[in-house]
Amino acid sequence: MNSEMFVGRKKEIERLDRCMEAKQAQLIIVYGRRRVGKTYLIDSYFDNKYAFSFSGAYNETVRTQLKNFSAELSAQTGSSYSIPSDWTEAFMMLRQYLTERETDSKNVVFFDEMPWLDTQKSGFLSAFEWFWNGWGSKQKNLVFIVCGSATSWMVEKIAENKGGLYNRQTCRLYLKPFSLYETEEYLKAQGIDWSRYDIAQCYMIMGGMPYYLSLLDDRKTLDENIDSLFFEKKGELWDEFEHLYKTLFKNSDQYVGIVEALSKKKSGMTRKEIIDATGLAPNGSLSKMLSNLINSGFIYPFNFYGHKKKDIIYKLCDYYSLFYFSFIKENYGRDPHFWRNILDNPARRAWSGLTFEQVCLDHTSQIKKKLGIAGVLSSESMWYTKPDANKGISDGAQIDLLIDRRDHVVNICEIKYSDKEYEIDKDYDKQLRNKIDAFLKATQCKKTLTLSFISTYGVKKNKYSSIVRSQVTMDDLFEDVEE
Repeated sequence: MNSEMFVGRKKEIERLDRCMEAKQAQLIIVYGRRRVGKTYLIDSYFDNKYAFSFSGAYNETVRTQLKNFSAELSAQTGSSYSIPSDWTEAFMMLRQYLTERETDSKNVVFFDEMPWLDTQKSGFLSAFEWFWNGWGSKQKNLVFIVCGSATSWMVEKIAENKGGLYNRQTCRLYLKPFSLYETEEYLKAQGIDWSRYDIAQCYMIMGGMPYYLSLLDDRKTLDENIDSLFFEKKGELWDEFEHLYKTLFKNSDQYVGIVEALSKKKSGMTRKEIIDATGLAPNGSLSKMLSNLINSGFIYPFNFYGHKKKDIIYKLCDYYSLFYFSFIKENYGRDPHFWRNILDNPARRAWSGLTFEQVCLDHTSQIKKKLGIAGVLSSESMWYTKPDANKGISDGAQIDLLIDRRDHVVNICEIKYSDKEYEIDKDYDKQLRNKIDAFLKATQCKKTLTLSFISTYGVKKNKYSSIVRSQVTMDDLFEDVEE
């Protein structure tokens, strides 16, 4: 493929290049959130030319999956294959076909949505382990790609398999959503020439999900696109939320319960707070669900400054889910022009401010580059406190982002979303100073503190702006940064 024509995924393409040049058999696992472009990447890279490709079907029986397998094998090889009795026989059929296939190039096999094949008592995973360990791993010209949106299954059953596939994969590709830089490049490639303010707004709704972005109409404004995709009846994304969780998690209602609880507290929740809000039992099942949501990219475990790991804060970081609970759930179908009609609504302004914070948290590498500390080892965390008379803290305070640096400096990052330069007035200046004072008193931090302001268009220069020692603007978040 011509990688120069492909937006993003440079590292992934380079890694696939190395796999294709390798002299040994390759077992490549590709995983990431639903709609992130896994299948598109593989199909584009290999130009849909495989020795064999097969995709699992959602919520189907073993018999149906095996029937589909034989049908695909027959169609793609030009031979007639009967329906195998089980997955061991199915992999024997695949082995026979690949052995007899005459080719000077690699035998590339692609199994998409593999988690859907591993249904209860199907025997699929053990059969695949037998196939790979007994034969596949010894075939120098075999490249076997497994892919799936159920990230938790891909991680547990393949990437971190403790059984027959332990340490067997040769390449592990986790596809992240596009960054702001990649999103801008993608939109340009689609003929959409929006301002960075509009692109940031789009990102706050869709995240960097290539599939969502592909639905945008270049003839419409951003607000018109959002209305037609999310708020018109039968819009392309009107039922996305239902499919998003049901196709990934078996007990999806419990997962949705966790996500919905987190959507109501933007600053995040501790494990105990999640238990109190959802009524879920504080056991291993909850730990498993939280881990699965993290691996699937829906929630993020955020450190609380100065606290131990057990005090970790879980935040909902999936933009679509945040948007769904904020606006779609209660408004779908009622007003096809809903998004345009609430342009100046306080709820939309509040959502913009909170979601812009998440955009900044997802672009800390760009923030560090602008601050000139890209090469400095650091940890990112959040912090807040309630009034505490014993410590001399009269008012509660919260810090959006703390960058604790190895060079004994802590950047206190204040994040503000605005449609113009942000103006610090007397009251806000006092609030910022009280925030820093509360942080010092509560944490007893001995490091040098510096206030960094992250905003859309920067801070307006006046007699109060000198409190800000460094700035990051929206444009800085669009930088292309290697991670």
